[in-house]
Amino acid sequence: MTGGTFEPATGDGPPLPPEAAEQRSREVRAALDGLLQIRRLAGHRGGDPREVPADWERRRPVRAVALALEAARTAPSAVDASGARVATGYRVTAGERPGTAVVEWLGPPGGGAAHEEESALAACVPVLERLGWEALLYRGPRRRRFLEVEPAHG
Repeated sequence: MTGGTFEPATGDGPPLPPEAAEQRSREVRAALDGLLQIRRLAGHRGGDPREVPADWERRRPVRAVALALEAARTAPSAVDASGARVATGYRVTAGERPGTAVVEWLGPPGGGAAHEEESALAACVPVLERLGWEALLYRGPRRRRFLEVEPAHG
């Protein structure tokens, strides 16, 4: 947390120092609890707040999807100051269509991310589904797989 504003890990930030892991875990839990509270206050009467993303999330799917993955303790990728990828994990970016996000599994060159991506992305699907997101696996350029994520229609 820098400057008092929490930002979920999208996979394009710096690696988390090991000594900051416990504090970061608390921040992620608090952010997820806050998100679920927003869903309860703004959402469906009597329904499970985990089932449907709130309007806030629909307008910021990259942040919402990144928070869901980080809260599930899925490892984010990371880059160093020069922009070189230094850690293997998820990367969340905006999708081509409004209200969508794309999840890739990336890592340092030669680090094996391409061999892990199918199983790693498949493990992300139930995490996202539990929080009201629909994630479909596709194969893109250079035969790399990715998830396209959108709010579930519920």
